[in-house]
Amino acid sequence: MKTKKKLKVHSYFSNKPVLMTGNDAVGEAAIKSGCRFYAGYPITPQNELTAYMSRRMRDVGGVFIQAESELAAINMVFGASSTGTRAMTSSSSPGISLKQEGISYIAGCELPAVIVNAQRGGPGLGNIGPSQSDYFQATKGGGHGDYHLIVLAPTSVEEAFTFTVLGFDLADYYRNPVMILSDAIIGQMAEGIVFKKPRREYPKKKKAWALTGARGRPQNIIRSLYLGERVLEKHNLKLQEKYHLIEKKEVRFRQCVPENAGLLVVAYGSMYRLAKDIAAGLNNSRKRVGLFCPLTLWPFPYRALEKAAKGIKNILVVEMSYGQMLEDVRLALGKDVSISFFGRAGGEVPEGEEIIDYILKKKLL
Repeated sequence: MKTKKKLKVHSYFSNKPVLMTGNDAVGEAAIKSGCRFYAGYPITPQNELTAYMSRRMRDVGGVFIQAESELAAINMVFGASSTGTRAMTSSSSPGISLKQEGISYIAGCELPAVIVNAQRGGPGLGNIGPSQSDYFQATKGGGHGDYHLIVLAPTSVEEAFTFTVLGFDLADYYRNPVMILSDAIIGQMAEGIVFKKPRREYPKKKKAWALTGARGRPQNIIRSLYLGERVLEKHNLKLQEKYHLIEKKEVRFRQCVPENAGLLVVAYGSMYRLAKDIAAGLNNSRKRVGLFCPLTLWPFPYRALEKAAKGIKNILVVEMSYGQMLEDVRLALGKDVSISFFGRAGGEVPEGEEIIDYILKKKLL
């Protein structure tokens, strides 16, 4: 008689840190969050995540598919999610571009899903270096129609883990796709993390909408095609109500603003780590550098940033792009605030020393 193989789901709890890359941390977080369907297609610098899921899905009895294309992968996630299964895909910049039609369908059908983008240099095929040049694509709706993704931007390997767990909960709670916006730095660097079971913020909802077979109940219909007069407008207004609720409830940020701050540096993701080093190198007893880090890029923390910047003479935005988040910072602070910008792109990473030289040269502090 054959005994049933015991599935391996490691405990959240650990007294010792585990050395893990950001990509692997996202994969383990997905497994621990109950993700049981993954479809993806190889592209650097997120390949480690795909490889990790190919191993771990076997351990937990889930489904791993290396799809024939990015288009196929996102539509497989669409199908899996429609059955109520927690589903995920991942890619890097040009691969995410190919998924945009499917992402719009998922948003239009109000399906939960987690999409991971380990950003690389662009435009076009670009290179495999780190970048933050997909900010507009993630936060302004990369596909067609009036929709939004909830966008979470981790600053560390540990946050890559916790934000993925959070992402699955947010996706289910709001029936909305969530993007984890990482990059080649966060995805491929290794740090020690301790797996901790996160506090559940969102009650589990029964997925009465799922396509699980209609025996004994009325049929469910999942669609984004509405051809009747004003029917699509009604659906869009329903979505907008949900987005307004998310904007009200789900803003997340981190700040450290000393009372005598003469400069506020705004950065997210891996560039926030650089901003912390810059602040440490410039702080003294007379002048100090404040830090503000959006953790949700959509919804963006407009009011929190406005409050943090109040009374501070100079603002500096640091990005691995040529000023995409900068636009949201300007919307938050208005025209009367002095905002400077330091950005590099094309897979190039700014160095702390050159940003400090820029600050001193511009007399921002």
